[in-house]
Amino acid sequence: MSMPVIDVHTHMLNDEWLNRIREYGGQHYTVRELKGQDVIHMDGAPFMTLMPGMFDYAMRIENMDKAGVDIAIVSLTCPSVSWGGQELSNDTARMINDDMAAAQTTYPDRIRWFATLPWEYPDLAVEELTRACDNGAVGVFVTANIRGRSLTDSDLAPVWAAIDARGLPVLVHPAAPPGVGEMDMFSYNLVASVGFTFDTTLAVSRMIFDGFFDTYKNLKIIAAHGGGYLPYLAGRLDFCYQNMPPCREKISRPPSTYLPEIYYDSVLFAQDALELCVNVGGAANVLYGSDYPHNIGDMKGCLSRVDSLPAETRRKVRGDNAMRIFNL
Repeated sequence: MSMPVIDVHTHMLNDEWLNRIREYGGQHYTVRELKGQDVIHMDGAPFMTLMPGMFDYAMRIENMDKAGVDIAIVSLTCPSVSWGGQELSNDTARMINDDMAAAQTTYPDRIRWFATLPWEYPDLAVEELTRACDNGAVGVFVTANIRGRSLTDSDLAPVWAAIDARGLPVLVHPAAPPGVGEMDMFSYNLVASVGFTFDTTLAVSRMIFDGFFDTYKNLKIIAAHGGGYLPYLAGRLDFCYQNMPPCREKISRPPSTYLPEIYYDSVLFAQDALELCVNVGGAANVLYGSDYPHNIGDMKGCLSRVDSLPAETRRKVRGDNAMRIFNL
């Protein structure tokens, strides 16, 4: 039997989640029409175009068949459930997790899922982690900032400890970075093209310098979109470490040595970018991802670039690595 193709970066929403954003997102998150499409905005800046495939599992399975993708590990996307207050955030996380668990039941050979947690409320997040894993979650989804809060915030330590105890993969997926208005990301959809990759890069770089990976040795961080700029910045991170004392406050080895301990998806749109990611992260740490069904999702294109890698690397990225880290 050939190794299945496993998509680790692919999203699903549902109508109730969107309705709650509309009703409870306040001024921070709004849904507005932009050039004929409904788009979620943060502080007035567009960052997530709503697409039909986000709400339709049958359409997803049909498109997976066309692209040659066997299994999708679906997740929510930003702004996740970081809005509406404690009760609504927790209830919405439970609702999304139940919806994804039901999809796995409907398509048991095709769908797996990342748990959504109410990260702003750590006690509730730990409780929901247990419930979601009991219901079949194979990993955890987190945005690269949680309403501006860093993932290394000490208040989140109980959540990370609980995930680490389970040794779960965690998809670190960007959100719109704080300050999109001040940075003039209203124009040209710059949040999607530049802001998202910046958000992931900042979050994971901070994790490295904070000693996060020395503390949590069992969890598996998947840095979305090929790790953002991390593969390109490896030398710069090391040079800063060598020359700037603040960079050595919490770690005692070069930042680049942590990069092979991180996982990366293949949501990159140029062959040389994917090859750089493999060279920096290692062939055992890169996973096929598509970002379907976003308007810049690309199941066929991302898989085509993976298939252009050398044979042994191709086999690992298409599905071998995901089978291993998700225990599929």
